[in-house]
Amino acid sequence: MPIKINLDRLLLDRKMSLTELSQSVGITMANLSILKTGKAKAIRFSTLEELCEVLGCQPGDILEYTPPTTNPDNRQ
Repeated sequence: MPIKINLDRLLLDRKMSLTELSQSVGITMANLSILKTGKAKAIRFSTLEELCEVLGCQPGDILEYTPPTTNPDNRQ
């Protein structure tokens, strides 16, 4: 998946649990878990803003784009 969610790293850096983040942001543990594992299909800007405020970071610290690699055997 080209978009990676870096919540694990941010939580570790801030010595914060997923439960603490859930309570601080007001998002259910289930929804945070879906986001953290990269299974979310979308994120609201208001949610991203709350995460950034609580974690003291920028959106780019949470979301990371990695271009897909091209397979040399599948050249066109």
